[in-house]
Amino acid sequence: MLKNKSIFSFTYLFLFSLTFFPPISANAQLADTLVTLKPSIVGVGTFMKTRRPPANLLGTGFVVADGKTVVTNAHVLPNDIDVENNEELTVFIGAGKDAKIRKAQVLQVDKVHDLALLEIVSFELPALKISDIGSVREGELFAFTGFPIGAVLGLYPVTHRGIISAISPIAIPVTSTKDLDITMIKRLQNPYDVYQLDATAYPGNSGSPLYDPDTGEVVGVINKVFIKQSKETVLEKPSGITYAIPARYVKALLKDANISE
Repeated sequence: MLKNKSIFSFTYLFLFSLTFFPPISANAQLADTLVTLKPSIVGVGTFMKTRRPPANLLGTGFVVADGKTVVTNAHVLPNDIDVENNEELTVFIGAGKDAKIRKAQVLQVDKVHDLALLEIVSFELPALKISDIGSVREGELFAFTGFPIGAVLGLYPVTHRGIISAISPIAIPVTSTKDLDITMIKRLQNPYDVYQLDATAYPGNSGSPLYDPDTGEVVGVINKVFIKQSKETVLEKPSGITYAIPARYVKALLKDANISE
């Protein structure tokens, strides 16, 4: 009889704890993470007062290290800056009507992994932590936040979730030499693995951080253009697959630039 009472008491306490202390859902954890993460997400583009519209948002970036260093994709950077007409490389901070523009400058570029480091001039933001994990596993769930389709829908960071559906080389051998070009040949000579996601990103998402929904630690950098050109050039209708550059290459680039995390 005593044993039955003990079981009853344990069951009651367990149900009581679920009522007053319910388990934190994955959605709630991501929501909490976004509160601290979104101030570190910036738009990357150019600004020129005499242009209409004056702001040109080209992609996404995120702040790391000293709070002034921004990580983005190299292909997000403009090919030319119209210095004569006072065009400036800029980052866009905040959201909606509270958005602000800050001048930036290029610190380091890694064209092989399509990464770039910028410095925000005379301004600091909260920095994201880059994960020390050497790799991620297929099937794990991650999130990314950025500016899909540029600022067409307004300067509001948008978040997507998806699993790592595959870890595969940036370039794969083609069935015919007619499908090869110089860029493809170079990447086949020095292949490296990238993350393939089952979530849809858009060109403006390039440079977005791929992160752990629970901790906000960055494991990769979303890349919508550079990798697709390598992996899907032979497809008549390229897929909606999204890719990301592993964060270890960001760590290497920071080290090359003598920037402490």
